[in-house]
Amino acid sequence: MSRPIPKAAAVTAAVTLLAGLAAAPAQADTTGQRQRDFAAAAKEFGVPENILLGVSYLESRWDTNAGTPSTSAGYGPMHLTDLREAGVAGTHHDEGTEDARGDDARPAVHPEAGPAAPPPTLQTVDEAARLLRTDADTLRANPAQNIRGGAALLAKYHAGQSDWYDAVARYSGSADQAAAKTFADAVFDTIKTGVTRTTDDGQRVTLSPAPDLAVPQRAETPPSNVECPRRVTCESVPAPYQELPDDDYGNHDLADRPDSQKIDHIVIHDTEGYWANVLDLVQDPTYVSWHYSIRSADGLIAQHVPTKDVGWHAGNWYVNAKSIGIEHEGFAAKGTWYTEAMYRTSAKLVGYLARKYGIPLDRAHIIGHDNVPGTTPSTIPGMHWDPGPYWDWAHYFDLMGAPLGGFGLPGSSLVTIDPDFAKNQPAFTGCDGPGTPCVPRGSEAVVLHSAPDESSPLLVDAGLHPKGTASTMDVADVGSRVATGQQYAVAEVRGDWTAIWYLGQQGWFHNPRNARVAKPAIGWVVTPKPGLATVPVYGRAYPEPEAYPANIPAQAITPLPYTLAAGQKYSSGGTVGSEYYWATTFDAANHVVVKGKLKYVQIQFGHRIAFVKADDVRIVPAF
Repeated sequence: MSRPIPKAAAVTAAVTLLAGLAAAPAQADTTGQRQRDFAAAAKEFGVPENILLGVSYLESRWDTNAGTPSTSAGYGPMHLTDLREAGVAGTHHDEGTEDARGDDARPAVHPEAGPAAPPPTLQTVDEAARLLRTDADTLRANPAQNIRGGAALLAKYHAGQSDWYDAVARYSGSADQAAAKTFADAVFDTIKTGVTRTTDDGQRVTLSPAPDLAVPQRAETPPSNVECPRRVTCESVPAPYQELPDDDYGNHDLADRPDSQKIDHIVIHDTEGYWANVLDLVQDPTYVSWHYSIRSADGLIAQHVPTKDVGWHAGNWYVNAKSIGIEHEGFAAKGTWYTEAMYRTSAKLVGYLARKYGIPLDRAHIIGHDNVPGTTPSTIPGMHWDPGPYWDWAHYFDLMGAPLGGFGLPGSSLVTIDPDFAKNQPAFTGCDGPGTPCVPRGSEAVVLHSAPDESSPLLVDAGLHPKGTASTMDVADVGSRVATGQQYAVAEVRGDWTAIWYLGQQGWFHNPRNARVAKPAIGWVVTPKPGLATVPVYGRAYPEPEAYPANIPAQAITPLPYTLAAGQKYSSGGTVGSEYYWATTFDAANHVVVKGKLKYVQIQFGHRIAFVKADDVRIVPAF
């Protein structure tokens, strides 16, 4: 029991305490300002607060994204669109020297389409500015005013209606009623379940769950001529399979997957162009192809190529023949961000396809175009690098119910890259021109150094930089960079620095105890068999020459300019058989899948995956 305080002493202590409180300045709660802004705007314009929060979440997850536009020219938490400010974009597959088909047996495909002008619709920032009697600059830059603008638009869309569902659907900006309803469905589902998160600028926002919320309508099920999950909006926009002059044809290959070949990968791309332009391109028989496109504003999915057939999308024929390609309306480097509506429908599509074809939901099999290896040394510098370092892989896998990282024991010799997306902001350059610093923003990428020191040079990528120069911080340079969800074998640990095996080198990254960017993992790693000093590394898993029929030329098994040396270890993505799809004629009856006896192991070798011959390596558990 404590002793009682004498009355005089208690009075003196109280006076002293009150004086101290009066002297100390009040600490404002800055982390709750965004929540208060939503509440104030909802009250001002008569919009239910949970509707306003739900719409904003499906657009931006309540983030400001450093004032940069989304992939569909939306700004701020409410995604007010301003296509004039966002400007003209590039076009799909219009940069680099990559041959989208990636098959040595056929001429390279290097289509050119010219710049893509933004569509003339979705200029909601002007309408919001008129309602608030302010200007577009203010609505783009000021989060509180942006929220007021979104609330004013919702109130206008709701005028004369009995419920908020149609107003929410209209807010999507979609002229497609089914896609607009899919957006509204996702908003109301979010309201029902609720969500709490901290935004990219440190604001804590909560949407309380409303499990009894009544939803007036539901989006239709997909039509029978598309391969899509339920409760998303899909349409068919077929890519043409068509004969062309000079014994050529386009723009994909007929096949019979998975009976003819197992589908091992789903490749995530961005379009580097706006929606209408991209759909025009995929319907051009002289252009390239992919299986699906997903629209930024509302998550509409368009299917172009049946999943049984082979698209020309990844720049590596082996990967093309074994994968499904999904394009997302967006840009890898222009300071833009991907909308929540697009993330959600894409996650549903990938989950559906993974279940259908038995594809593991991990980063060894759900890969970016930037993770696809070059086929030979000469093709490495021209390989594409979308969807870029601003694609949020951790959030994407959370939406698929397959969270990344955190499954190993402390001290494991294998790690999963898993930085805090919002706080991890590498100082990339080149987003808006060579050498120009990119706007600081959240990223899934972790940069590697040649020594445990931030001032040390980056690693050398002998394929990407054949002259032996160090990699750079250019946003397109993936030569010294790892991505969220990828797994690597630990080579060494020094204090707060961790080294991993990467392209035959030790790559160091800062991994302090209180801000981990990599988590312990469990899995399998490969290392050269005893007696082998080095092991060749390949960009494709092609059969041995003896496996080819007499009428089909054997494809070269060409090593990449890297080696896996004794003592080094790399994460295994599993053992695969050797295959080559011979498809060089319009008549699919002449297409042949060549399967060999050679076995390969897929590894996470650098930023991109690679393959080693199974006979060259041991596969051992990571401890």
